[in-house]
Order: sequence, then C-alpha cells, then structure tokens
Amino acid sequence: MFLVKATYLESNEAMVLGVTYHHSLMDGTAFWMFMANWSALCKQLHGQSNLTEFDLPYPPTFGFPDIGHLHDPSKTFEHPEYSLVDADQCFKEFQPGAEKIVEKILEISVEQQQALRQQARDFGVSFTEMLCAVLWKGTNGLRLELNPEIGSKSSLYSCAVNPRARVGVSSSLCASPVINTSCERTVSEIAALDLRDIARLVHEAIDKCSGDYLFSSFDFLHQQRKQELYDERNNQIGKKLMLVYVCRKPVKCTVSSSRTFPIYNTDYGFGAPEYVRPPFLPFDGCMRIWPTPLYDARSSKAPLQIYVSLPENVDLSQSPLLAQFKCCAN
Repeated sequence: MFLVKATYLESNEAMVLGVTYHHSLMDGTAFWMFMANWSALCKQLHGQSNLTEFDLPYPPTFGFPDIGHLHDPSKTFEHPEYSLVDADQCFKEFQPGAEKIVEKILEISVEQQQALRQQARDFGVSFTEMLCAVLWKGTNGLRLELNPEIGSKSSLYSCAVNPRARVGVSSSLCASPVINTSCERTVSEIAALDLRDIARLVHEAIDKCSGDYLFSSFDFLHQQRKQELYDERNNQIGKKLMLVYVCRKPVKCTVSSSRTFPIYNTDYGFGAPEYVRPPFLPFDGCMRIWPTPLYDARSSKAPLQIYVSLPENVDLSQSPLLAQFKCCAN
C-alpha cells in the first residue's frame, strides 16, 4: 500500500527519495499532508532524538465521514467515467499496444499563465479547466492529423476531482474521496469546436461533481464490486469495472493537477528538495499538471510544467495550441 526507497549518491551530497502508494489509501491532499508531517518530524528530530512531543503542520484526522446525507433519491446519474469490461479481458487493457508511449514535458511561462487566466475569465471557467481544454484540443488535432480515419471515433477527456470543499470533507482527513469524471465526443467534433466550447465541456464535466454525484459514484462502485465478488465466488466470468481512461481509445486526455499542493515544502532537515517529479505513467494521453520549485498557485510567479504521456510519433510542436509552450528535456 505504501513503499519508500531512499537512494544515496556515492558523493554523499544528495539523496533521492522515491515514494509510491495505492490511491485508495489517500488522495493527493492527504499524501502531501503526510509528506509535510513526515519531513517536519525528521527536521525536529535532527540532532534531538530524545524529543517526545512534536509540532505537526497538518495534524491528520482519520475515519471517512458518513456521506448518506448527500444522497438525493430524486436524482440519478450515469457514470461514463467507468467502463464494464469482460473479466477475462480486463488485464489486456494494461498491456502496451503497438505504439511506444514516451513522456514529454511542457513548460508554461508566467506570461502564458497570465494569458490563460484572462482567457479563462472571458470563457467563465477556471484556469485548470482552460488548461485542460488547450491540452484536449491540441492533442486531439495532432492525433487526427496523423490518422484521419479516426474522425468518427471517440475522443475522451477525463480527470480526477477532489470534492472535499464541495461536500464538507475536512482537508486534514487522511482518505481518498476523489471522484473521477469524464466527457466524450468524436474526434471530428472536438476538432471542429472552438476553444471556448471545449472549455465549457470540461467545466460541465467537473461542475457536476456535487455531493449527490459523490454518493452516486461511491454507491455505483460498491454495487459493482459486490457483483464481481459474487461472480468470483460462483466461478462465473462476469464483468469488471475499470476507469474508462485505462481502456483503449483513439484519443485520450486524462488530466490530474498537483499544482496547488505544497510539494516543495518538505524539508527533512537539510533543505527543501531540489527537484520533485511525478512517476512516469505509460498510459496514452496521461497528463499531469505539476509545479516548479518556485511556483505559487495563488500568484503564478514561476513556470508550471505538464508531464505528457503520448506515442513517440506525436510531435507536440506541430500543434498550433501546444507549440507556444517550451518543450523540456526529461
């Protein structure tokens, strides 16, 4: 569920700390809260191993709250962010396809962020939603240009939404109340829509993640897992539930944003980290919005980076929307 690996350089001048965990254990908010608390403990113990009381920057709470009050029987929801796959076929979704997936890093300058923020205000969406629209339309256009035959096929946008503030879940809770949401159109439709319309599609997909949608999503998952257990116990081959972004699609734009997390505030007693990066995920269309060391989500006075996983033959510089961003070596 949670693994840590520390690698010390031969020069003894630095250490690389690798951390991985199961997402059902905690969301990004809880993870970086844990990392901040862990580093604070280490810093306080540095040279003072006999301490018995500690100051935690984010004292955690445990025990997922009851969300039954969020249920509205008058409302029903579809959950296109999940896909039912034949149980004997589901693991094939994780196998690499013919295309080699590589990682590319885009850097968004301060000036470009300011322009995107103004565009977001004009369109009535958030900065993150605006950025998602640019990524979706830009990569969709590149894939269509490489393979014009996919015009009538699916173009999928999906993302994970943290609903803590919307449903009153404490920011100190160590849990994973994340909702996945998605929006799907044909490749040709996304190519034809202007950026404002795509930004509104993204906004609507995220805005629907209300309290009653959270309850519906959890209930949907719970009922499907019960069915899967029943099938397994009775030696039946049924269906298994998978996040739709794992399933193969001609175009996928699966975005997660970590830009507001205190990633560079983890000082273990010998200074803040020089560089923190997300793991490489070899899923086609996986995109992570990530802060640089001096980035502040409130002021945007430093560049922002996007880690993009796409087939090797997709050249981001050929997109009029994405060519404006600097492509960095990883």
